[in-house]
Amino acid sequence: MTMLILGLVLFLGIHCTGFAPAWRDRQVARFGANGWKGLYSLVALAGFVLIIWGFQQARLNPVLLYTPPVWMGHLNALFTLIAFILLAAAYVPGNRIHAKLGHPMVAGTKIWALGHLLSIGFLRDVVLFGAFLVWAIVAFARLRRRDRARGVSPAPGTLKGDVITVVVGVVAWALFAFWLHGPLIGVRPFG
Repeated sequence: MTMLILGLVLFLGIHCTGFAPAWRDRQVARFGANGWKGLYSLVALAGFVLIIWGFQQARLNPVLLYTPPVWMGHLNALFTLIAFILLAAAYVPGNRIHAKLGHPMVAGTKIWALGHLLSIGFLRDVVLFGAFLVWAIVAFARLRRRDRARGVSPAPGTLKGDVITVVVGVVAWALFAFWLHGPLIGVRPFG
């Protein structure tokens, strides 16, 4: 569990540097723009690797905290579908989902983490998804507050952008849920 927690601290910690723009700007000045991006990427990658390794190690000694009802797994599938659509909204240009939320990837992270917390009751999952949920709640609030203070609003979207976003999100979700989740994560959500 130690490696999982260390990985979360590194990965989510480096993703919190945007909450302290003055500190981040000092680091960019210190290392240069490319140097900071390289350091940021290196810390994020190290954190990600530690999360994967730590989670796999935690699977060896499972600690069950609660047993969710079976229907929570179905709810999690719906939450994850919505999260994939929100993830697509962060990248597909000209959609109204991005225009409305401002930070759809962070909103998707909240929904993804909440769905997994509700449907899986092992300690390792509570640590992993709980950490991502707390980070996403804080990040979303901070980013929205920052955008309001700066008067920033995303460009308005179109129906065409919305349709493309939903199609991309649904296709990505289906590929991941039906074919990739099992080999990559070790759990087949749909048998």
